[in-house]
Amino acid sequence: MLDKTDRMLLSLLQRDCTLSLQALSEAVNLTSTPCWKRLKRLEEEGYITARVALLDSDKVGLGLTAFVLLKTQHHNSTWYREFSGFVSEMPEVLTFYRMAGEYDYLMQVQVADMKSYDNFYKRLVNGIPGLVDVTSSFAMERIKHTTALPLQV
Repeated sequence: MLDKTDRMLLSLLQRDCTLSLQALSEAVNLTSTPCWKRLKRLEEEGYITARVALLDSDKVGLGLTAFVLLKTQHHNSTWYREFSGFVSEMPEVLTFYRMAGEYDYLMQVQVADMKSYDNFYKRLVNGIPGLVDVTSSFAMERIKHTTALPLQV
């Protein structure tokens, strides 16, 4: 169970994971030892799953974002394991969801350009049998992007 201090720590960290223990402690009105113990517990209990640096996709040459919707004719567990394993190994896939509704799966794909996307698409559709519809939409402009969850503090 998260209390207000835990939520404040998580909120601070998801906006800037480089904050020092001293800065975090001061922000939540704790001394460093109890703050460190809370952080350790939050990691051990799986609330904090990673600490990463977020990159600018344009500056690293990966400026094309595609959203890919897929339908399949297979819905058995063997196909699902093979398909999800195959897609999970594709580095271009940033997010991958199994969906309810008209489409079975949704992916966010990040690549350099349309030629790179075409290469990705060919690997995808040739790598796994049973896809019956693959529909792609391409982002023209990113209006909002955040990784911060809206925690109530």
